[in-house]
Amino acid sequence: MTDVMTTQPATEATAPPSVALSGAVRELGLKRGEFDLAVLLGRIRTVPDSAGTQRRVTRAEIDRVRGGERFPEALRESVRVVGTTEAAELMGITTARFTRLARAGFLTPVKCYLNRYRAVVWLYLAEELRHFAASEMHNALLAGRLPGPVRERLDDGQDLRARNWRSRHVGFQLRQTEDPWLRVAAMAALLDQAQLADLVRDPYERAYLSRLMPAPRMQGTSDSPAALIVERIMFADDPDELRWLRASLLLGLAQARAARPAPRPAAAAAVEPATARTGPEQRRDPTAEEAMVPQDASRGLRKWLRRRRA
Repeated sequence: MTDVMTTQPATEATAPPSVALSGAVRELGLKRGEFDLAVLLGRIRTVPDSAGTQRRVTRAEIDRVRGGERFPEALRESVRVVGTTEAAELMGITTARFTRLARAGFLTPVKCYLNRYRAVVWLYLAEELRHFAASEMHNALLAGRLPGPVRERLDDGQDLRARNWRSRHVGFQLRQTEDPWLRVAAMAALLDQAQLADLVRDPYERAYLSRLMPAPRMQGTSDSPAALIVERIMFADDPDELRWLRASLLLGLAQARAARPAPRPAAAAAVEPATARTGPEQRRDPTAEEAMVPQDASRGLRKWLRRRRA
């Protein structure tokens, strides 16, 4: 009993005083975008609430941030983002050179959005760009011809901006939690439904992961041109990225299953023990059962139960 108790989240009575994210934004005098980026980069630390579903900021953390040198100017400067034109000026290079460096993966975007022309606008941390330009290691990339292999990959159409942006954000999600199911959900969010179904065959596990996935950082109206662009940004398509995701997700899924099973409706849970006692030739075919359960878990369960009773 003692071991179980020590692993549970702190209750509201024992947790340190904290405020919701919206309250922390007001108390720190930041814009919401500045605050969200500061959290993403670890400048402001958050903790889960007692239910483990929302993030909060402790009073001690608010005091720590307020007590920082030159607050809030220094914090705002550390999360300032710039577009391609301003970024190139900051680094003392042309916009064409900057874009090629970003496409080659030397510079990683931290944010993006679609403008009114449905073009993807990538934003970069000004602080990172200054450090990159100040490093003598990068002199050859900032002036003269780029190395031959880099030019060849760019000429072949290489563009790693979306992949690096996805990697950055999934890394943040993984650092935010030790819960195995939340970690799997963070990786699963980078896969489309077909890829996810290929890796996670159990429909109830897929439904559970869908509920746990972080909110989309970009959205578009279903089937609109903007939505298609968003999908290309949000979902992994690079072969190396997909191999890493598949391996990491399968490993994480095994750890999550060992920690606790995904929640299942009571009716389905009651069927399984009886099924397990039948002979091998009489056991249900998981693949066939999954085919009866659509992506919408609630509709799928009702349909599945009707067919079981028929």
